[in-house]
Amino acid sequence: MAKFTKRVLMSISGPILIMLIWIFEAGAIDNSLILPHFSAVLEHFLHPTSNIIGLGALTKNIIISLLRVFLGYLVAVLLAIPIGVLIGYSRICYGFINPVISLFRPIPPISWVPLVLAWFGVTSVATLLGMTQGVTYVYLNNFKISMTFIIFLGAFFPIVTSSVYGVGNVPKQLIESARVLGGSEGVIFRKILLPAAAPTIVNGMRTGLGCAWTCLVSAEMLPGSLSGVGYLIMHAYEIARVDVVMTGMISIGLVGALLDFLFRILEEKKFAWQNRVK
Repeated sequence: MAKFTKRVLMSISGPILIMLIWIFEAGAIDNSLILPHFSAVLEHFLHPTSNIIGLGALTKNIIISLLRVFLGYLVAVLLAIPIGVLIGYSRICYGFINPVISLFRPIPPISWVPLVLAWFGVTSVATLLGMTQGVTYVYLNNFKISMTFIIFLGAFFPIVTSSVYGVGNVPKQLIESARVLGGSEGVIFRKILLPAAAPTIVNGMRTGLGCAWTCLVSAEMLPGSLSGVGYLIMHAYEIARVDVVMTGMISIGLVGALLDFLFRILEEKKFAWQNRVK
């Protein structure tokens, strides 16, 4: 219990210190355009369902941003893991596909914005489904293909790289022992290769989710965006509401930290054996 209390105190000491510095500096500067008072930002979190500068509630914008991120992230997971496993398992695929991955991986997702706009414009999920009006149309029209693609790029490369590394670094002794004992390639793949590579793949999924979340602001800067935390930040900047800008930034940080925390719990529960092996 004492150890847990110590960990909690250590984890909150940094944010508390930053908060105290913020309160002191805001009072000393006394200029809301440079650094708004802590109480002005706290007010938005105390009333998260209130309308903010005509762009809807903070909770609504966070939920829309989360759904956008999860959509791009889901597509990245469904593509990156099979491709990564295939590259790590097959030398032929590694020699053919890995150079392509290495070529595109260093390109920042924001660099794709002009090309993505040329490809997809303001096409949304509603457009793809042939919707032109109605409540469902208004909701699905928030999910632009261009935004999803930028978020997808942010998540794809960390996941595919970790999948390649995880499969490629499975101890050869395990595979050879299974073959000696008569295991088929299918059984080896399902029972040995994937379970042994799973911790590394999950760690890549954790990193990919963080990268997808950091691409959020870039994605929501694209034309057609009318909601989301990123759009809230950009619109607040245009009308000099720095308190709303900081509210959006803190929201992104808090949600990102929560998502990372949930992934850490998953790793500790499902892959605790890895730490014991080390």
